[in-house]
Amino acid sequence: MKEYKDLDKIKIGNATNDITEGTLCLEGGAFRGIYTAGVLDFLMENGINLRTAIGVSAGALNGMSYISGNMGRNAYCDLKHRHNKRWIGKRHIFKDGGIVNFNFYFTDLQKEIPFNYDRLYNQERKLISVVTNMRTGKPEYFDNHNSLILKATKASSSMPFVSEPVKILDQKYLDGGCATKLPIRYALEKGYKKIVFVGTRPMTFRRELNNKGEAITKLKYRKYPKFVEAMKNTDRLYNEDMDLIADLEKKGEIFTICPSKYIEIDRLETDLDKLASYYWLGYNDCKDKLSDLKKYLDIE
Repeated sequence: MKEYKDLDKIKIGNATNDITEGTLCLEGGAFRGIYTAGVLDFLMENGINLRTAIGVSAGALNGMSYISGNMGRNAYCDLKHRHNKRWIGKRHIFKDGGIVNFNFYFTDLQKEIPFNYDRLYNQERKLISVVTNMRTGKPEYFDNHNSLILKATKASSSMPFVSEPVKILDQKYLDGGCATKLPIRYALEKGYKKIVFVGTRPMTFRRELNNKGEAITKLKYRKYPKFVEAMKNTDRLYNEDMDLIADLEKKGEIFTICPSKYIEIDRLETDLDKLASYYWLGYNDCKDKLSDLKKYLDIE
């Protein structure tokens, strides 16, 4: 099984128990989320443990490791196990409901890097995982102060077309990015302060608006017309939200950390060197912004 040649350079450990007042807004993007893992690992290494993390899709998985203080866990999983068929593989579509086997992430990986569940469920910190309700086509928000957070994070990260919906109570859910790719408006509406947005594409990136994929979406999800409508609008909403984020950044009302250069990473990228380069880009982009970030967060 292939693994990243410099895996030992990924620092594995536990974050400090300190809490920094502030809120992370984490974009998804499947394997592009390894950029976010680099950002969050650097934050944890430097004792910056924001109280709240709101994550969409891969952002929810990254947020889970961050709130749990599991430094290096997500990068290690992807760079060691990307080619492990127990983690990623078509056979999981039939057995586990998607191409990604989340049972591996939550259980098997425990033998290598134990997940800090005690800290995850601690009431002093908050993880919010964004999911899309297939019946309503609207985003919903589950937090770590109840027992549904693991299912919700799995649902948030379950990509359409290659994953089966995740049932929570009596509703079916898929990737939060199907309804909203960026949780910024939710954070603003709920009054969260000291918002740090971590994107997985450069700030200048905007999605192309076209009807590509609309026909297959209608066919695949014909029983869920409001979900289809949400998928139709999500690219437009993404561009509007990125414009909002850029405006708020100029006003100094939020802080952003986004790729300083773009590396083309497929949703299910297999090139370990490309994945590692995006991880280290996130790590070093955060390092370059550390002084300004500390000022924004009022950290002396």
